[in-house]
Amino acid sequence: MIDEIYRRLEDKYFLEKGLIDREEALKLFSIDKVRDYLELFKISSLVRDKFKEKIEITSTIHITNICKISPKCLYCGFAAGTSEEGYYKGFRLSDEEIKRCALAIEESGIRRVSCSSAHTERGEVVRAARIVKENTNLEVLVNAGSDLTEEHIKELKKLRVETVCCNLETINEEIFKRVKPGEELEDRIKVCKLVNKYGIELSSGLLIGIGESYEDRVDHLFFLKENFEIGEIPIMGFNPYKGTPMEHFEKCHPLEQGKTIAITRLIFPKIRITSPSPTIGAENIYLPLMAGASNIATVIPKNYPLLVKGVGNPKTANLEEVVKTIEMLNLKPKLDLERFRRYYDRYNRDVQRYW
Repeated sequence: MIDEIYRRLEDKYFLEKGLIDREEALKLFSIDKVRDYLELFKISSLVRDKFKEKIEITSTIHITNICKISPKCLYCGFAAGTSEEGYYKGFRLSDEEIKRCALAIEESGIRRVSCSSAHTERGEVVRAARIVKENTNLEVLVNAGSDLTEEHIKELKKLRVETVCCNLETINEEIFKRVKPGEELEDRIKVCKLVNKYGIELSSGLLIGIGESYEDRVDHLFFLKENFEIGEIPIMGFNPYKGTPMEHFEKCHPLEQGKTIAITRLIFPKIRITSPSPTIGAENIYLPLMAGASNIATVIPKNYPLLVKGVGNPKTANLEEVVKTIEMLNLKPKLDLERFRRYYDRYNRDVQRYW
């Protein structure tokens, strides 16, 4: 089948519509040998390189962890009171703190930021997006859930926010209800439809390793393909937080994330495919890049003024290590290079770098 996919690389129809169908995607999920992984990663990265000249790097500003969802999602270590490994204590960034974080991110050379919050029903991400847009030239992704109303989305459109992310996480309704007992899948689907309605780029991802089957993943990917204009798909591997109901649930293996990213790339040749660094581990981000990811998220520069903990793991990737890994794979990071050079020289004075 891989040979047939290589032949499709020369066909504009397949590059436009997708290189594999449902049956082929499911068959690729069954691979378990190293050589098959390498072949899959080789072709998926070739597809990525046809459409993406550089690897994007997305930083983050966590606006608040005060969450109104009740009962809480079983895996969540981000919301206040869920895990001492996360933030645990409730917080809400002030306008000035959001501004300081945004300016630091821009100063580092990063060009894109995610404004993320818990389920608050207060439009916190709209407030954050406005502050970032008024004070920087950063591209803005707003990462929220079913708390986004149509009025919020209209405001984000006015602010020229580039992307709105509402992750479905799984479309297996039984699993969704089990791990997210305080939410309804349909509410998140409605938000995704509203984002499309107002012409903002839609991001919506999969949380894998929470008990879903390969069939569930394939169904999810084709549900996105058939129902939305999708611009970005984050692939997030489950990573347990201590103190949560799922703390003893097995961590998603990095190769599972890599395989899912690669198959997603063959279904969606042109879009941004994102790997949030905390869910795979900063030491493993080479795998999603080899598999065809085009964006590494939750990347924190050394000049960031506040403590940041990852959504899926308390460790976040630092900017220097991400850039080093991208370049090690002979890829190019999408950065404001002049700013990055100044940042690097200032915060890495004991390390020599060849420019």
